[in-house]
Amino acid sequence: MANPDMVSGPNTHRPEHSFVLRVVQPGLAGLMDGSISTLAPIFATAFATQNTRTTFLVGVASAVGAGISMAFSEGLSDDGVLTGRGHPIRRGIVTGSTTLIGGIGHTLPFLLTNLSAALLVAFVVVGIELIAIALIRHRYFSISLWISVVQVVIGGLLVFAAGVFIGGR
Repeated sequence: MANPDMVSGPNTHRPEHSFVLRVVQPGLAGLMDGSISTLAPIFATAFATQNTRTTFLVGVASAVGAGISMAFSEGLSDDGVLTGRGHPIRRGIVTGSTTLIGGIGHTLPFLLTNLSAALLVAFVVVGIELIAIALIRHRYFSISLWISVVQVVIGGLLVFAAGVFIGGR
């Protein structure tokens, strides 16, 4: 069996290409999933319960659950030989940990007891997360910064709107 840490194919002899395949891509997938997919449950809970402690607990559960799910998903998706994406356990750890980081960032503001303050801080954190994702996409995948920001913000707004809609009912 071939070594999953060996990367072959066009333009794969560059160390940066290997880094992008093995770290940046799985890390970005995790960060995007953690930052965006946890928005709906967190904000739905905040608007439905008006309780920061409950929102915090749902946020932590969402971030941890998403991190575990994404770690297994990435780690079990392929053995890295065919794709050249490196060892599956390493990719799973990268993806799972960045998913957790993405989800926990906008959860932490709900440690505040004032819901309005927590929501405001969480909105700012989400904005920072979305800009960071757009910048990473721009830097490593040569996507226009403007296009990347628009795409990421539209995705984030759709998920956020779903959470507000569901939680506000």
